[in-house]
Amino acid sequence: MVWKAVFENALAALRFYKRRSIITMVSLAWAVASFLILMSYGDGFHKAMTIAFRSIGQELILMGDGQTSLQAGGMRAGRAIRLEYKDAETIRENVPFVAAISPELMKNASIARGTREKQYMIRAVAPEYERIRNMKLDAGRWLTADDDRYQRRVAVIGASVYKELFKGRPFLGEEITVNSVTFTIIGRLATKVQIANYNRPDNECIFIPYQAASMFWQLRFPDVIVWAPIVPGVTDKAIEQVRETMAGIHRFSPKDEKAVFILPFSKFTSIVDGMSIALKILLGFIGTVTLAIGGVGLANIMYTSVLERTTEIGVQKALGARRRTVLFQFLSEAVVIVLLGAVCGVTLGVAVASAVGSLPFLGALMGEEIAKEHGRIYFEVKASSILISVGVLFLVGLIAGMLPALRASRLDPIKALHYE
Repeated sequence: MVWKAVFENALAALRFYKRRSIITMVSLAWAVASFLILMSYGDGFHKAMTIAFRSIGQELILMGDGQTSLQAGGMRAGRAIRLEYKDAETIRENVPFVAAISPELMKNASIARGTREKQYMIRAVAPEYERIRNMKLDAGRWLTADDDRYQRRVAVIGASVYKELFKGRPFLGEEITVNSVTFTIIGRLATKVQIANYNRPDNECIFIPYQAASMFWQLRFPDVIVWAPIVPGVTDKAIEQVRETMAGIHRFSPKDEKAVFILPFSKFTSIVDGMSIALKILLGFIGTVTLAIGGVGLANIMYTSVLERTTEIGVQKALGARRRTVLFQFLSEAVVIVLLGAVCGVTLGVAVASAVGSLPFLGALMGEEIAKEHGRIYFEVKASSILISVGVLFLVGLIAGMLPALRASRLDPIKALHYE
């Protein structure tokens, strides 16, 4: 009952000093809301960066020409190794850790439709390219094995190609000319927000069956070979097996890492994650400082309250109130202010994040139109951010309230009664 009475006295004191209490709660609420908004921006930035990076391919591994650095089988070092189309077939048949593989030719070509003509990147690829490069279509279909086998003159166009050549008009079944050869459009890629690539962004490319490219180019030597492991955990083992297979074909040492260029794009994931984590730490630090400033304001208000109520404290102690009772009274006032401030702050933070919704992202890189539609940072207030902000606020509030409360509990009742 004593503690209940103390708590009721604390609420009564807050109501008496209503303006001061409200100002303090507002400052704490703004601190919590600021922390949540900053952390939701950091989470949204991390998610947007991850999606934009992985759009090139979840586990893409790029393989290109190289040059030997070790002698092997009587062959000198410094010999150029050039990829061949048959290498992809050999790897597909002999390396079980490779889930999908595709040779790729990349050339600029003159593309015409009606009176419109422009240079675009043509990518000649195998059907498995869709899986390797994380290709998603929003209309039509992707290239098939029959398209490749029979050298069908069909094409899948990127989102930017569609907007420039068709400007919103129907496109499936329509024809374009690639270096004066007619191709029928069978599909369109969904818009990609892409910050990683090894040539042109997919939005600006046209994809045709690899064998169909024989009308323009020699197919024996692809520019690159792209592939993906069966699962992320076996990437290193898959690279080792691919290198051994290539060493057997081209007669170089399996330990010669320079003979064939092999680049797993997953190695850059840690860089993207590191950038995002660094930003979140910075934003978290700023938010924590804001919470600490709110705590300083709470401490000042509580010190002022102790000074103004020194005589009241003297009366309580003269009537037999214990030190811990006085301590709990002032500490409970601080806890109530912190609790109300936390509730208001979480409500405000969630409301602001929901109202803002999202902000543009990568507009300068992707073009404002693409960034406006797809490349955005979405504000999402996570439960972990709420727990951290409220936890930090309570810690700061307890420290800020404890110091004035200790001072009040240690006042000498005789001196307190004579305090003016």
